[in-house]
Amino acid sequence: MTDQPLKSEALTPMELVCPAGTPAALRTAVDAGADTIYCGFRNETNARNFPGLNFSLKELQRGIDYAAQKRAKILVAINTFAQAGKTDLWKRSIDDVAQSGAHAAILADIGMLDYAARTHPDLRLHLSVQAAAANADMINYYAHEFGVKRVVLPRVLTVQEIAAINAEIACETEVFIFGGLCVMAEGRCALSSYCTGKSPNMNGVCSPPGDVSYEEYPDHLESSLSGITINQYPKGEAAAYPTLCKGRFESAGTTGYVFEDPVSLNAAHLLPALQKAGVTALKIEGRQRGKAYMAQVVASFRRAVDALSTGDNIPLETLLAPLTEGQKSTKGSYQKTWR
Repeated sequence: MTDQPLKSEALTPMELVCPAGTPAALRTAVDAGADTIYCGFRNETNARNFPGLNFSLKELQRGIDYAAQKRAKILVAINTFAQAGKTDLWKRSIDDVAQSGAHAAILADIGMLDYAARTHPDLRLHLSVQAAAANADMINYYAHEFGVKRVVLPRVLTVQEIAAINAEIACETEVFIFGGLCVMAEGRCALSSYCTGKSPNMNGVCSPPGDVSYEEYPDHLESSLSGITINQYPKGEAAAYPTLCKGRFESAGTTGYVFEDPVSLNAAHLLPALQKAGVTALKIEGRQRGKAYMAQVVASFRRAVDALSTGDNIPLETLLAPLTEGQKSTKGSYQKTWR
């Protein structure tokens, strides 16, 4: 795979899909050039169920109207798994999306996909990355059984594997290009819930802010989750948000990041290859991020996506380095390596 820019006039332009955790972030993403914005309701149907984030139905409808002024689309993530015997909230949220005028609902739970397909046959359905559909057979099943139009691919595939999948499916694919990573099969993780009693895939919360604490010492900063020490940072070292999968622990006589380094995905230089692989949409992670972050990241990728048709090289890795977790980035599984 080459790092040189590729001219791609004959290839279909890729859609830029951007996050919004608040109405203000939604407007910022639209103004910065997003083609599509994804967001969620202020409840447990949403995998970013943090205090101070997300949308009421009225705020969503206002956001849809604002986006429409610039021909942008809104997707609504109902991407947690419904709790046994308590599916009403998930079904009601699907009903609200169907009536809101949003472009599509992003779902993970197979029961909720069935409900949406039967109850709202005109509602466009996208398959969430939380479903972890990583091969053509799985994707074709969801497309055939529930009419899914797009699948968000899990972050475990190389560009070549994505191209092979696209050759075997009649469904759009969306891939992550920037933001946080998850070491597990897209949120299927028991680490956070072991500490806090709240499941990322059912309650929508990984490392809930109320369980996070920082304590300053003369020579270091210590971060904890529910009283469990996650990391110790020497003076001057950038501190990451404390999640167990990105904690620094002693193992086999050494101290280091046992599960995953605290870094962000940045696949900027792979955009031409992803386009050639048949990817429909490029997804930026970060619904918990603020307006300044959104403005810079979205505008930068807008320039890069637009430059694909001319072969221009936009140095995004340098531009976005200060916005990555721990000020470090990785290409993730797009270029699979292991230490």
